[in-house]
Amino acid sequence: MTVSDLFGRPLGNLRLSVTDRCNLRCSYCMPEQEYRWLPQPDMLSFEEISNLVDAFVELGVTRVRLTGGEPLLRRDLARLVELLSAKPALRDIAITTNGVLLAEQAAGLARAGLRRFTISLDTLRPRVFRELTGRDDHARVMAGIDAAVATGLPDLKLDCVVMRGTNEGELVDLVAFARERRAEIRFIEYMDVGGATRWSMERVVPRPEMLERIEHALGPAEALPSDDRAPAERWRLADGTSFGIIASTTAPFCASCDRARLTADGQWLTCLYASRGIDLRGPLRAGATRAELVEVLRARWSVRDDRGAELRLAEVARTALAAPAELHADPHLEMHTRGG
Repeated sequence: MTVSDLFGRPLGNLRLSVTDRCNLRCSYCMPEQEYRWLPQPDMLSFEEISNLVDAFVELGVTRVRLTGGEPLLRRDLARLVELLSAKPALRDIAITTNGVLLAEQAAGLARAGLRRFTISLDTLRPRVFRELTGRDDHARVMAGIDAAVATGLPDLKLDCVVMRGTNEGELVDLVAFARERRAEIRFIEYMDVGGATRWSMERVVPRPEMLERIEHALGPAEALPSDDRAPAERWRLADGTSFGIIASTTAPFCASCDRARLTADGQWLTCLYASRGIDLRGPLRAGATRAELVEVLRARWSVRDDRGAELRLAEVARTALAAPAELHADPHLEMHTRGG
């Protein structure tokens, strides 16, 4: 059984947030001094997550990505990967991590059945890393990237959020760094979602400017065919090096978005910009059958009309999506709660 929304978009891709905690304080995600965390008793167990994934799979989900917060903070995460990798319908099981804890866990995750790593790498400079994240863990991230390479898993991605005045001058160096590790760097426009309380359009480096900077230094880049459901537009340089740009802020991909998000406490979000989710933990713990859970998902997705990023683009006086007081009142609005 498959399901499509009102714009014909299937439900194919599930972001699973396994924790709302993070060990970094990136300025584009968690710039405030204090945060309100989800109650621990509300957090889904791995078995509960696995049961919910089964319901999503029945409606067409074939790709799962583990997110956070920082997913590697969740104890024994490899056990969840084992549960997911035992589901034949899942063609892809990936993780997005900041890399700080990856050196210790990469091999175990690969053995458990993980198929792809995506690692955040916003700068090659330890000083800038400290300014961006509030932590001195740059060397640990580098070790984590090396550990991911050593697993031999294909399709390693490095994600870089580009912020004017911070790291836009590093694009060329990051392309070279990724090439040396047989990885692909993806540059992401600074987005005004969740905890980006200091976001402004002036700090966004748009896709054309990124591309111009790279081509000025490295020569013409050929546009590559892309998966209609993938967020990144991809290019290839003359030497074969490829890179991607995710222009979520200035050129949203809402029209092809097949992504749903499940928070660590069981709230289901049908759009990254959604103001609220649907509680799946309640019916699950009340004993709902898989068929009943599938019907909840089918009924909601079939009337989905979310185009959050496109609506934000149309705003004339665009500011950060939520103020600190709003985020404190409802932590489900936070990017580190709903996952990327």
